[in-house]
Amino acid sequence: MAGRLDGKVALITGAASGIGRGAVDLFVAEGARVIAADVQDDKGARLEEDHKGKAVYVRCDVTRESDVAAAVAAAKDRFGRLDCLFNNAGAGGPRETSDGVTAGSFDAVMHLHVRAAMFGMKYAVPLMKAQGGGSIISTASVAGLRTGFGPFLYSVAKAAIIHMTHVAATEFGPHNIRVNCLCPGLIATSIFGTGLGLPRQVADATVGAIAEGSKNAQFIPRGGLPKDIAEAALYLASDGASFVTGHALVVDGGLTLGPSVTSQMMAFAPIVQALGLDMAALQALAEKPS
Repeated sequence: MAGRLDGKVALITGAASGIGRGAVDLFVAEGARVIAADVQDDKGARLEEDHKGKAVYVRCDVTRESDVAAAVAAAKDRFGRLDCLFNNAGAGGPRETSDGVTAGSFDAVMHLHVRAAMFGMKYAVPLMKAQGGGSIISTASVAGLRTGFGPFLYSVAKAAIIHMTHVAATEFGPHNIRVNCLCPGLIATSIFGTGLGLPRQVADATVGAIAEGSKNAQFIPRGGLPKDIAEAALYLASDGASFVTGHALVVDGGLTLGPSVTSQMMAFAPIVQALGLDMAALQALAEKPS
């Protein structure tokens, strides 16, 4: 079913690569006009070239409130309205543990994720109220729901986005403004490479390897792709989700469901061996189709 966003205008942050670029491509294909906000000017220029007249690149550092306000204003100035705000910009951030956090790292991570999404809502909501409604989507993470899926500060920031989503949904629902967030699992983007200190171009080249290497990390046996998250964002942006608000939509291929049967058996290996049982036979039994 094509045209699910016909006539709608969206602002997507972090739009020039990864999940953001996937969302721009899909939103335009489904009929939307898009303000693509990012700080990667070269990729932004290519994005505009690929979607002539349907996507406009705006340089926007989401840690600067004035840039966020200008990006929202660009939607109104260029396309006359704003139907969807997708707060997507983010990064993996420092790998400091809770007993080693610095004030600078805390501020950087919270400004990039939490404050940026908050200011996005601050400036988008008045436009949406005036036109009778809209959809706000933020990229959270499974790291905001479970431990062990991201660094300390990143995980705390994503948990804050999830709760901010819940609170904002109660405030804006009476104005027909829906507020939801997405919780991706292992999605093949450059965030992993940049989080480990690789230069952006080198990190971009690792995406295929990440998809291949993570195909067995969850129950659905393939790597997660930006398009998987873009499809979820498309649903939340569309009229098909007109009765959905305050929801944290997990898109993780089953990653957060827990360990596989094989992994569970291996965890109990010391006990099985202590009882003198045959671990290989038990594992084969567990993997036998019913």
